[in-house]
Amino acid sequence: MEISYIGEQLWWGWIGNLFVILSFTASLLAATAYWYGHKSGDDSWKSLGRRAFLVHAGSVIGIIVLLLFLITQHRFEYYYVWEHSNTQMPMRYILSCLWEGQEGSFLLWTFWHVMLGLILIRRSGVWENSVMFIVSLAQVFLASMILGVIVFGYKLGSNPFTLLREHPDFAQLPFIRFPDYLQRLKDGRGLNPLLQNYWMTIHPPTLFLGFATTIVPFAYAIGGLLRKQYDQWIRPALPWTFFSIMILGTGILMGAAWAYESLSFGGFWAWDPVENASLVPWMTLTGLGHVMLIYKHRGRALWSNYILAVVTFFFILYSTFLTRSGILGNSSVHAFTDLGMSGQLLVYMLFFVVLAAFLLFRNRKGIPLGPDEEHFSSREFWMFIGMLVLVIGSLQITFTTSTPVINKLFGTKLAPPADPIDHYNRWQVPVAILLSLLIAVAQYFRYKQSDWKTWLNKISLSLLTASILTVLLVLALGSFRYHYYALLFASLFAVTANLDYFIRVLKGKFRNAGASIAHIGIGLILCGALISNGKKQVISQNLKNIDLGKDFPNRENIMLEQGLDTLPMGPYYVTYTGKEQEGIHVYYKIGYFTQDETGQKQQAFELRPFVQLNERMGNVAEPATKHFLTRDIYTHITYAELEKKGSGDTSDYQAPKSHMMAIGDTVFTSNSFVILEALDKQPASETEHLHEHDIAVGAKLIVQDINKRTYTPEPIFLIRDMSMYTKPASVDELGLQFDFNKIDPNTGKIELLVREKKSNKRDFVIMKAIIFPGINILWIGCLMMILGTVLAVRHRIRVNQSSESQ
Repeated sequence: MEISYIGEQLWWGWIGNLFVILSFTASLLAATAYWYGHKSGDDSWKSLGRRAFLVHAGSVIGIIVLLLFLITQHRFEYYYVWEHSNTQMPMRYILSCLWEGQEGSFLLWTFWHVMLGLILIRRSGVWENSVMFIVSLAQVFLASMILGVIVFGYKLGSNPFTLLREHPDFAQLPFIRFPDYLQRLKDGRGLNPLLQNYWMTIHPPTLFLGFATTIVPFAYAIGGLLRKQYDQWIRPALPWTFFSIMILGTGILMGAAWAYESLSFGGFWAWDPVENASLVPWMTLTGLGHVMLIYKHRGRALWSNYILAVVTFFFILYSTFLTRSGILGNSSVHAFTDLGMSGQLLVYMLFFVVLAAFLLFRNRKGIPLGPDEEHFSSREFWMFIGMLVLVIGSLQITFTTSTPVINKLFGTKLAPPADPIDHYNRWQVPVAILLSLLIAVAQYFRYKQSDWKTWLNKISLSLLTASILTVLLVLALGSFRYHYYALLFASLFAVTANLDYFIRVLKGKFRNAGASIAHIGIGLILCGALISNGKKQVISQNLKNIDLGKDFPNRENIMLEQGLDTLPMGPYYVTYTGKEQEGIHVYYKIGYFTQDETGQKQQAFELRPFVQLNERMGNVAEPATKHFLTRDIYTHITYAELEKKGSGDTSDYQAPKSHMMAIGDTVFTSNSFVILEALDKQPASETEHLHEHDIAVGAKLIVQDINKRTYTPEPIFLIRDMSMYTKPASVDELGLQFDFNKIDPNTGKIELLVREKKSNKRDFVIMKAIIFPGINILWIGCLMMILGTVLAVRHRIRVNQSSESQ
């Protein structure tokens, strides 16, 4: 008997699926038409390709608009809407809901390809057929990612318009059989709390635009092979390459800013596999841009242009595979889970790699190798060396990030680095040093050949300035690791040399100064990263006569009781004055004070780190930062008591708090901390009045108060006559009661219920505070790098337009 469901609006799904199918078929038609247009030169095929691509574009925009409409209307009969939104979420995060899931992120990527394709149709001229053939072909693969159809027993893609009751996670649940299941559902799962941040409304679309733009130089390179115009593709592709460098770099830097402002790991970069997956193609893309300049000026390194164009696009596809196949699920907190599309991703990646390899092999005799090797004193020689350094750095990052893939392919058991930051820094700091030195000196070389004496005279002023600045900074900041001295000098040399080049050679003219300004930005980024991370200072150290436990080491955390403590912390005194809840955010007011010569304390500022409440996915702490010109003070809550509403407890004790604990874990009460020391499999029978056939396990606890007094209660979990019981244990002196409630056989953890007397109630927080000196050097560098790349793109477009008009 077919169930007539109440409240469902199915026609939206029908329209959405129509758009999905139309998007796929139109992109396939566009690719086919452009291919035949390239082969035949018949404009009718080109016209058909344009019309098909326009239909594809309209379908993609239709999918996005419809999906946003369903999210804003809370149509939870659609699984994607239920999974990524709820009624409690602020409207400003609606866009984040769209691209939180795999389907939505593929849709965002497809949208940017659509926008780029529409521009290329208008601007690519004689290259349209070959370039749009590649773009349309990529759209076929991306459109297949959201088809959600079964082909020969294999599910092709994951459809965002799948109904909740038809999704495998829900289809067999009993409540789905009720006609009014939507009323029973009440609300959606909601957006990941980490994504409920303004950065996440601008970072993903910028990053995905950067991913999308890499297809343009790749498409031009393949077009050059298809048309057998082996070097003509470089001129129209060059502005696009630098545009891609700028957009992808901006997206990466936005991610760093998001991590610094919103995540509590204390920094802007953690060498996370997903971070690496976007950094690697940017490095090879930057190498591509510079070897394109070499060919433009000297007609050399054409093979390098082809290889880097292919490698960059490959790394984009490979990073997509890494982050969406589920293979990084245990090594990255923000990789996607596997939705069964690993096979499709592999086909997508291998298709374009095999296509490029085949065309390169077929045209190998037609691609000129170029003149003899460059002179050692030529600019192109050192630019080529810089490209090689970038490639070597990218390969090291890729190898380490790919450890799970290598293990799965070859059955090896390679372990990821125990300390990823230290591991990557050991490899990448030498890369950064070499790149900084090359950025400083390469521009002073002339193309073809230079006079060494003239070159040395040109760099001497900036070399001396950088040396003096390095010495002054070391004296001011203190000692570094030895290889960091080299990085500090090299980054300062990159800044001073490019500034000198901008002033003395370019005469301060911004029109042609894009490269110099971008290089100054890179030097400042490296210098700022070194100073802020190398000399960061954790100023929160616990001064109370209590050990906060292994999860909150005393050397990095400070405990503050509300209204009672004003404790020294670094150059300040801090106090916890209270908390307030605004919606799903609980803000903790931390006052920072300074002390004058008379001993009087004056408030310098107040920070309000907060905890974002999320019952379904877990609460998330987000830091608060005080920005100064020379430093930032970064504060986040590492532990706080979160009250549960509506407990209804009228006894002398507060409502119990549940803690899942493994042996050695620590939990806090208002007046002590509790450690699970061990599990006692043979608790004393006489003391606990156990029967002969009872099965009992005791939780041996160590409870220590702020005066270092120690208590050893042992609550017991008991099975008697096939029934489960608990024997609580109390510490009357502290007003505490403990219940050993259950054991989780899968994790080996126990559930400990802790009750406190209401008279104990005293709010406190444990927090961590870090001073980041010189962090603004890094952010200024980010802005200058973006500005310089924008100027470089503008210059390349202007040069192309000038050559076209001649």
